[in-house]
Amino acid sequence: MFTEKSSKRAPKIPTKTRLRNIALYYLDRFESSEQNLRTVLIRRIDKYAFINKDYNPEQAYQWVEEIVEECQKQKFIDDKRFAEFKINGYLDSGKSKRYIEQKLKQKGIAEAVISQIFDNSSYSELDTALQFAKKKKIGRFRKDEEEQKENRQKDLATLVRAGFDYDIAKTVLEKED
Repeated sequence: MFTEKSSKRAPKIPTKTRLRNIALYYLDRFESSEQNLRTVLIRRIDKYAFINKDYNPEQAYQWVEEIVEECQKQKFIDDKRFAEFKINGYLDSGKSKRYIEQKLKQKGIAEAVISQIFDNSSYSELDTALQFAKKKKIGRFRKDEEEQKENRQKDLATLVRAGFDYDIAKTVLEKED
């Protein structure tokens, strides 16, 4: 797998210092949740453990927990800040609430944090669905009425697949300017 001819280098042994540096470099480039940072570091350990079968990763896993806790204390990672950042980005691109909730759960954000942020925001499912339809040029954002009528079912399916309620999708397609 990692030979002289290969352009990939074999992973280095994960030490506490190396893992801390990996975490800081990652956080310098990306906003991250606690669980996501943990996953990034564990993936590095597992990659080395896969190559070196004699390596016992248990000590390194403990280091990961210490590093994640240290990053939390230093305010380098904050799940609420991460969730707000991601929600704003997703809403700007016209994503549905269901879609956003699923993406944040995949990143390890607690459901309570997600619902609290949505409760404090001025989120409107209809406005977001309209923005999505405008971006995709579906429904009333198509060029002419004949094309709108021909593609009504297709547009309805697109909105529902994107995570919007059926009633909201119908409203978006029927609503006049």
